Amino acid sequence: METAADVVVIGGGVMGTSIAFHLAEAGVRVMLAERDELGSGSTCKAAGGVRAQFSDEVNIRLGARSLEAFTRFRERPGQEIDLHQVGYLFLLSRPEDVTAFEESVALQNDLGVPSRMISVAEARRLSPLIETGGLLAAAFSPDDGHCTPESVVLGYATAARRHGATMLTHCEVLGIDVSGGEIRAVETSRGRIATSTVVCAAGAWSAKVGAMAGVDLPVEPLRRQIAFAGPMPDLPRPVPMTIDFTTSFYFHGEGEGLMLGMSDPDERPGFALDRSDAWLPRLTEAIAARAPRLLDAGLAGGWAGLYEVTPDHNALIGEDAGVSRFLYATGFSGHGFLQGPAVGEVVRDLYLRREPCVDVAPLHASRFAGERLRPEINCV
Repeated sequence: METAADVVVIGGGVMGTSIAFHLAEAGVRVMLAERDELGSGSTCKAAGGVRAQFSDEVNIRLGARSLEAFTRFRERPGQEIDLHQVGYLFLLSRPEDVTAFEESVALQNDLGVPSRMISVAEARRLSPLIETGGLLAAAFSPDDGHCTPESVVLGYATAARRHGATMLTHCEVLGIDVSGGEIRAVETSRGRIATSTVVCAAGAWSAKVGAMAGVDLPVEPLRRQIAFAGPMPDLPRPVPMTIDFTTSFYFHGEGEGLMLGMSDPDERPGFALDRSDAWLPRLTEAIAARAPRLLDAGLAGGWAGLYEVTPDHNALIGEDAGVSRFLYATGFSGHGFLQGPAVGEVVRDLYLRREPCVDVAPLHASRFAGERLRPEINCV
């Protein structure tokens, strides 16, 4: 294979396919290179949560715009994604977290997000599984929820192809040809693609892709695991996405049971994808304290996936200053799936050199050199 494209997108998850769709819809010749199957990386291992409850204004805007796109997904790009707007419920047990969430909710409300602080009693009514001991308050937004990541990728990929994009699966990127600060081509396992523009949407693998072009993308992979609780036929439905903010333990309805997970503070950066039992004692302790009825249901399988983490747990979106037309959308630190629709629009606009729908200038990678960090506190 030796061919040409206006833009080569590297990475076939939700971010890459959304970018390819939005570019192709705008008439741009796009080729997407994915070393495995579409959605086979972090996207297919995501919990599927979608929300606009964040502490950073840029993330709120990206989340809210993406939520709007998810609600219209069956019309554009045209795919059923099993969206359940059951709400996100954050359970708060430390005074400083209550204060931080009160400030975040006020900002969210100013930006049109219908989130609110609620009492512990109301939180229990919304999520009957929880034990309320130690809780001080909660935050809830009814528009948030979850959907099916694989269906989102399928919808974007199908529509991108319909608009003329080429999706190259089992196509590993081996190098990026840069001369005089300009991109000339992308070298792949299936041949050379002549192009002047590359978009890195490679998730946890983005640092390696950036290095091929001489671009520093400070992204590290970090394993996160998901488990499932068995059927609970007596559980009132719907079950909101419920997060115990102190421990990061969360759960939401999945079929007749629940999907659940929690971060592991002992996890070290790396590309490990095997399931480990090391996190189970801490997970079991969190379940026993906050939702003990889940222990009776038992755990039934699960998987491990990779977060793509930056030093301030906020995304990298922009164009490199030293390599012309090297764009990137990566490092989302756990909230990339839910921001995929809006970021696809943003990258399209950046490529076309027009003002993006959301101002993402604060998320440029240069913030790390200038110590302009933007810590996102509302991460799980």
